[in-house]
Amino acid sequence: MNTPVTALDPIVALDALPLSQAIHQRQLSCVEVMRSYLQHIDRVNHQVNALVSLQDEALLLRQAAQCDAELAHGESRGWLHGIPQAIKDLSATRDIPTTMGSSLYRQHQPASDGIMVERMRRAGAIFIGKSNTPEFGAGSHTYNAVFGATANAYQPELCAGGSSGGAAVALALRMLPVADGSDMMGSLRNPAAFNNVFGFRPSWGTVPLGPGPELFLQQLATEGPMGRTVPDILALLRTQAGADARAPLAHGAIAGLEQSLQRDVSGWRLGWLADWNGYLPMEQGVLQQCEQALPDFSALGCQLEACTVNFDPSLLWESWEVHRHWLMAGSLQADYQDASRRQQLKPELQWEIEGGLQLTALDVYRASRIRSDWYRAVLQLFERFDFLLLPSAQVYPFALEQHWPRMVGGRVMSSYHRWMEVVIGPTMAGLPVMNVPVGFGSNGLPMGLQIIGRPRADIEVLQLAHAYDGQRRWVQSILPELLQAAAR
Repeated sequence: MNTPVTALDPIVALDALPLSQAIHQRQLSCVEVMRSYLQHIDRVNHQVNALVSLQDEALLLRQAAQCDAELAHGESRGWLHGIPQAIKDLSATRDIPTTMGSSLYRQHQPASDGIMVERMRRAGAIFIGKSNTPEFGAGSHTYNAVFGATANAYQPELCAGGSSGGAAVALALRMLPVADGSDMMGSLRNPAAFNNVFGFRPSWGTVPLGPGPELFLQQLATEGPMGRTVPDILALLRTQAGADARAPLAHGAIAGLEQSLQRDVSGWRLGWLADWNGYLPMEQGVLQQCEQALPDFSALGCQLEACTVNFDPSLLWESWEVHRHWLMAGSLQADYQDASRRQQLKPELQWEIEGGLQLTALDVYRASRIRSDWYRAVLQLFERFDFLLLPSAQVYPFALEQHWPRMVGGRVMSSYHRWMEVVIGPTMAGLPVMNVPVGFGSNGLPMGLQIIGRPRADIEVLQLAHAYDGQRRWVQSILPELLQAAAR
């Protein structure tokens, strides 16, 4: 049974905004904060393997002391001033190796930060290491040949989800106060659901991705924030968002991000998609657990109605698979063509690349047409509803040693990622979507629900999520047992 922790170090127990306030009001020094976090990580991380490439303690304490010296002179770099962060190991960091979970890039040292990383560093974050991720972010289970697997925060014999699994577990176990992640196929949502935290995928183009070798074709993945509270997520999103000339498809910051999260949401119309009329197989208990959260929205005065999208979901999957094959083959083809390097790619990645190599230009064009039809169908549904609700996963966390579920709800899964089909709709439409916790099942495992908004309605999604969180506060009320041991 997971119960509240009463003796946890009060510094690591703080969420990100209260921690920032305590630092800026000089109630806590940056050195104190860094020392508390490093001690806590030392006690907890070896049990879950969430944080990797951890940096030298003396170096980090010197950086924290420099932050204290700046505050003593009335200087602050930003709201993250002196706050420990661990960047997901897919995002480039100029002073920490970025392995992407691949043995091919075990020693890879980028020459410069990624755009999002650059912004977080400028806002004052101190990078203590990286958060673990699957190989090249492929698959919603965080394991790789470089660092191994990341365990679930609540039941360490189970998986953490992915690909932002390390970040989600670090948040749940208070090893980070807020975290970055990225999302192509639910990677900010699935691990958040599996570890009882929040994960927000912004409208596509809100957070510039890169810089990278390909500037115009990658239109599925995005970086974004994860946190234990919605205010923390909004604060980090404000840092991450905004146009950058190095990412030509990224637009300016979403209108309204300066607004308050406090809002009367009564009268907002919510469409409950459930399992898409039985199309999506679900593990027993998942759908029921999400349905138990629906009255919390009704209690806020929202109007809730079951609905479906007037679109063939099998066509959406077909389009998704073509886009995924095409993009992954394009980025990894050089590694695949070298026989010695190919052997170091996991089988699932080889399958993706081989699928991409068989595609024609007309296949990709047809997939784009299907995707456009999907977008139009979703817009039509938003004429009736302000938001759509959908489970964040189709299964509960599964065994750590299992690479992926072969069967869900009595149906055989056709690929290593078919069991996460529930997340592709918002990705393919570029919509803002937040995972919100919906409590724990009879098996003691957490689950989450997706709140999906209209295009660029990011602030409204966050406002609804914040109002919902006020009903139950699952993140604060039920903490992992591993924190009990760390508190002793």
